[in-house]
Amino acid sequence: MTQQSKTALALQGGGVHGAYAWGVLDRLLEDGLRVDRICGVSSGALLGAMLVQGLVKDGPAGARREMRKLWDRVRTANALSPLQNGPIERWLWGWDLSNNLAFQGMEAALRMFSPAQINPFGHNPLRPVIEDVINLKALRDPSAIPFTVAATDVETGETMCWSNQDITVDVLMASCCLPLVFHAVTIDGRSYWDGGFSGNPPLHPLLQPDLPDELVLIRAQTARRSGVPSTPAEIMNRLTEIACHGVLEAELRALPASVRVTSHGADAVLSRLPISSKFNAGDAFIANLFEAGRNTAAVDLAAE
Repeated sequence: MTQQSKTALALQGGGVHGAYAWGVLDRLLEDGLRVDRICGVSSGALLGAMLVQGLVKDGPAGARREMRKLWDRVRTANALSPLQNGPIERWLWGWDLSNNLAFQGMEAALRMFSPAQINPFGHNPLRPVIEDVINLKALRDPSAIPFTVAATDVETGETMCWSNQDITVDVLMASCCLPLVFHAVTIDGRSYWDGGFSGNPPLHPLLQPDLPDELVLIRAQTARRSGVPSTPAEIMNRLTEIACHGVLEAELRALPASVRVTSHGADAVLSRLPISSKFNAGDAFIANLFEAGRNTAAVDLAAE
């Protein structure tokens, strides 16, 4: 009997740009992608959770519905947010929020004050979104694909990983925690920030208990960006991209030669977008990213 090949799936985080990864994954599932283990951070962790619980409920079709439910809920939560452009602003500046007064105010405040000073009660609008869409019972179902969520320990800088049985809303919140915007998430006495800082995503959970035949990497962050950043926001964003990319590339180079890597890149789409668009959860922008991701996957599949 021929042994079936094993496929591992790595899902990067990237804020709202994670909708691009959603599009890629949706198209791959439509084409028949089957995976045996998954690891994700930040928006990739949320996407992975919806993928796993959807597969438990109704196979690939269920997974695609669950992923759409996540992003529909994100769009609903954004409906009353001041961080969005009106019709005239969209006509003038497209997806760029940097001219939006609310965004400018937030950006200025974050330069001068910490999240604890700006938001002493620790409100995070992502929590009700996760609570509404996550199904912990499905994630822990015996039939669920092994799934790892990662976050970064604030004190040690090391990656902390949780598997299906240990994943909670707090774990997903920790994996998505942007340190300049939200309070660190405390779990069992330890504080955590976004998992992308220590691996976007970490690959070592995907190499156990045995090596996969193929590693499918879906990127949601720009690896290469032309030009030199000049503003403080651009510099900080590029530093973050370089740091996250460097950890991932080191792990990719260290992979055994027997593991075939299939990478679905994001540079062609995401490098053209302004930094502020990572906070743009408007209907039209998310739909645009989703379609761009599907188109990228279609091109990649045709080239195989």
